[in-house]
Parts: sequence; C-alpha cells; structure tokens
Amino acid sequence: MTALGKRKVGSAFVFLMFVIPAFAAVLLSVEVPFVMSVGYSFTKWNGLDGVPAFVGLENYAELIMDDPGMMSALSFTFRQSVFVVVFINVIAMILAVLLDREIRGSSALRAAFFIPNIMSLVVVGYIWRFIFSRGFDTFHEATGFSFFMQSWLGDPSLAFVSVVIVTVWQAVGFYVIIYIVGLQVIPRDLTEAAMIDGAGGFSRFLKITLPLLMPSVTVAVFYAISNSLKSFDIVYSLTAGGPGTSTTPIALDIYRTAFVTNRFGYATAKSVVLFLLILSITFFQIRLFKKMEVEA
Repeated sequence: MTALGKRKVGSAFVFLMFVIPAFAAVLLSVEVPFVMSVGYSFTKWNGLDGVPAFVGLENYAELIMDDPGMMSALSFTFRQSVFVVVFINVIAMILAVLLDREIRGSSALRAAFFIPNIMSLVVVGYIWRFIFSRGFDTFHEATGFSFFMQSWLGDPSLAFVSVVIVTVWQAVGFYVIIYIVGLQVIPRDLTEAAMIDGAGGFSRFLKITLPLLMPSVTVAVFYAISNSLKSFDIVYSLTAGGPGTSTTPIALDIYRTAFVTNRFGYATAKSVVLFLLILSITFFQIRLFKKMEVEA
C-alpha cells in the first residue's frame, strides 16, 4: 500500500472513531425507541402487562373517528402554532434589524433578549402564572386599569392569548440571534448602493434585505413550526391545559393518555401521528421557502 493510501485509511479510521460513538448514541436513544413506539402503536397496552395485545389499526381508527379530545388538541395546537410562528418571526426580525445597527448597548440588549431562552420552560410558565394572577392584581391596585382584572388564565379566549404571549416572550431571543447572523452576512455594498440610488429604508428592506435574509427565515420558521407543534412545558405549567381542555396541545393530550389513563398503546399512536404531522408540515415549509431564497 502506498503512503497516500495509508493516509486515506488512517483518516477514514479516525473519522469512524469519531462518528461511531455518536451514531450509536443516537441509534440507541432515538431511533430504536422510535421504532419500538411505532410497534406499540398497533397494540393495546397499559404499561404494566408483560405482553401487549396486538389490535392492528384500531388505535388509529379511534384516533380519527372517535376522539374529540384529540381533535380539540389538534385545533388548539394549529391555532397556537400559526400565531406563535407569525409573531415570533415578525418581532424577532424587527428586533434583529434594530440591534444590527451600531447603537450603544446593542450587545447587552442581545443578551437580555436571549436570557428567557435559556431559562427552564417550566419555570417560565410558573413565573408568568404568578404574574397573570398576583402580579396583575397588584398592577390593578396601583393603576386602576380594568385591563389587569381580566381572567387571563380562567377565560378560554384569554388563556389562549396568555399562552401565545408567554411562548413568544420566552423564545423570541433565539430567533433574534438567527436573524442577526443572517443580516451580518448580507453585503453592505448592496444596501449602500440602494441608498445612493435614493431608496428609502423600508424599500431597501423589502427589495434587498428580506430576499437575502430568506435562508435565515427558512431556518427560523422551521424551528418555530416544529417547536410550537411540540409545545408542552409552558402550557402545562401555565394553564395545565385549562380551563377545561381549551389550551391542551397535542403533546399534553398524549401525556395524559399515557400517564393518566394508562393507555400507552393508544398514546404512542397519537405520538406517531404528531411525528408525521411535524414531518410533513416542515418538509413542505422548507421546500417552499427554499424556492424563495436568493444569493447575493
């Protein structure tokens, strides 16, 4: 074997030594449990019986035809996802454009916006639960505004608004960073040339900045859709899915099916459906947004 061939073999060996442990970890912690879940979705199992009973497609038939709770959870999840995805990306893009300018304290502001993103989602939910109850009562006593006396967690419509507000507040810092990185790779000479040609700030943003920012938009929308469809922690600690089931997302409905009613086989069928929904929606979103991307 030549020296070049030995170097290639050595490089391949080193590469495999780095890849195999990570591949094995992902295989054992993600892929194998997923395949097992798909198998359990065709069974009737309470989590205690030694041998699950095979029921075929009965779980999926019940899911589609005879589970109003799942349909309610789907409705809430989709409505929440639409508002969260739109508000997060619009607010994050506006903040990123402002923070990308050379202004005093921009670095501190970036860190301040990102801090909620590193906090525990359960802690965030409980903090805002306290704010909506005790905090707003104090604000009402201090200001007299009836706005603070609304039942923010007791009224179904306001509970939905509360969930959207807290979700956007917690996550927006992450998307601000994505858009700032995207803005910093846009060639400055293009915007400077547009300024020389007399284009206004809003016109420059629509015709130059936004088209060149589309790769970041693709990534940000992808994360926003997938995270909002999987929302659990904030809703669970903020409203516990209430009042009633008005703010119950799919993930919380799956949790209750598995750990409250002990229908693990049926819960895994729901989780498989959630996986397929997220996969299909994000796939078409990426395909659509990729077509809108342009290069500088």
